[in-house]
Amino acid sequence: MQTPNNTGVPAHLSSPYNFKSFLLLWPLFFAICVGLGYATLHRYDPRKIPGLSDTYKYYALTVDADLGIYFFKELFLGRVLVPFVARPFYWFASRFLPGVNPGFFGLLMANSIFCATTACLIVSVGVRIFRDRAVGLIGATLYLLSFAIPNLQLAGMIDSGEAFFMMALTWSLLTGRWYLLPLWGLLGGLAKESFVPFACVFAITWWWGERRKAKNPNANLKWIFALAVVGVATVSAIHSMRMAQLRWPWQIAGQADAQVNFFVALWHCLTERSFWLVFGWLLPLGVWRLKLFPRTWLAAAAATTVLALILGAYANAGGTIGRGIFDIVGPLLSLSVAVLIVRMGAMRVVEA
Repeated sequence: MQTPNNTGVPAHLSSPYNFKSFLLLWPLFFAICVGLGYATLHRYDPRKIPGLSDTYKYYALTVDADLGIYFFKELFLGRVLVPFVARPFYWFASRFLPGVNPGFFGLLMANSIFCATTACLIVSVGVRIFRDRAVGLIGATLYLLSFAIPNLQLAGMIDSGEAFFMMALTWSLLTGRWYLLPLWGLLGGLAKESFVPFACVFAITWWWGERRKAKNPNANLKWIFALAVVGVATVSAIHSMRMAQLRWPWQIAGQADAQVNFFVALWHCLTERSFWLVFGWLLPLGVWRLKLFPRTWLAAAAATTVLALILGAYANAGGTIGRGIFDIVGPLLSLSVAVLIVRMGAMRVVEA
């Protein structure tokens, strides 16, 4: 009889995740994402929904509209990656798809690309940690079906870019591909400026947790340093280009300062309904199996979540801070819920 792995599932049900699996799963996840976000093309305009007011800005970036109409803070000017990926799809829809809103079609295609690729990385990580394809597949499915994906990331926002690069960072650290960190700093900085501090704290916490086991504990510090330098330089450069004047990182960060009482703002972040819509079921179900995950991942996610809360209070982000925290811990909690489900199923099989 074959022994079970650490999810309680027999070993013969586990299999490696390879490029062939990616080619099969990515189109499936992409189609699911398009279906989840389809309503933005015909049934409602996200720009008219109060909780999605930022879509005005990302829509303007996508269609290359007059940015002065939509931007009350230059902070949004640097979030160009998702809108720029959306532009070819916008041009295509403008010419060949007269029945849909071309701007939101472009954003849906771009966000679906990032969400589908994130889901594939979740499968890869789930298989790598637990040697169980069921955990990876269920975790990716739960991730796509969570509140944040159809109602936020696929509704004309740009958080799918930050979420993807946070997951790419996690995958790189789990597989020892530290040399990819500068690349994620470059692209993640173009997706959203908050990715840079998130990624730096995440990577340095991960490195700190691994330093005792590593043969050369300081070898990977150069990649974290490169991540920070490339990320900060990218954010500063893109804002300088958009504003046609040199913008230093502290000037960009100053745009987010809401100048309100920090603790009052933090309380608002944690008590607003929109925050708990994201984590209402994901958090209480996800905490039960976190002990099975690498401690380095848990520590890095916890430290980065604390940073997200601090930045959210600094900007008086309210419940919207849930989007950033989901980018950090959404895949982890989704996989944890998947382990819970798989273990429950395995127990029933054994009992039968």
